[in-house]
Amino acid sequence: MTDEDERAVQAAIDGEMRLLDPEVRASPARVLELLDPEFTEIGASGRRWDVESILTVTSGGSVSPVSPVKVSDMSGVVLAPGVVHVTYFAENQGRRAWRSSLWRLTATGWRLYFHQATLTG
Repeated sequence: MTDEDERAVQAAIDGEMRLLDPEVRASPARVLELLDPEFTEIGASGRRWDVESILTVTSGGSVSPVSPVKVSDMSGVVLAPGVVHVTYFAENQGRRAWRSSLWRLTATGWRLYFHQATLTG
């Protein structure tokens, strides 16, 4: 992996970790800084989310400082210039899921374009 690729992957991983931070999630403005305007998600429930609906959930305290999301096996790969795929395992309040995110580089920085979660036992 080139230095440029390593920086891109690290930027996407940093963004992903910020989105899991309860303080960031509690601030719609901070979440918006990390979401692409065309953001979509297919949640572990099978529900489809967009920017507006995800802001409602994140600002509602879906992740609390008392029970933060536990993350393991996080890694990333550059798929194309300006596109990074991040995968990881997350556990929160008894729910365990594999997660997959696509980050893309925009004029304002790295933004989460697509996210999907798949529950696991």
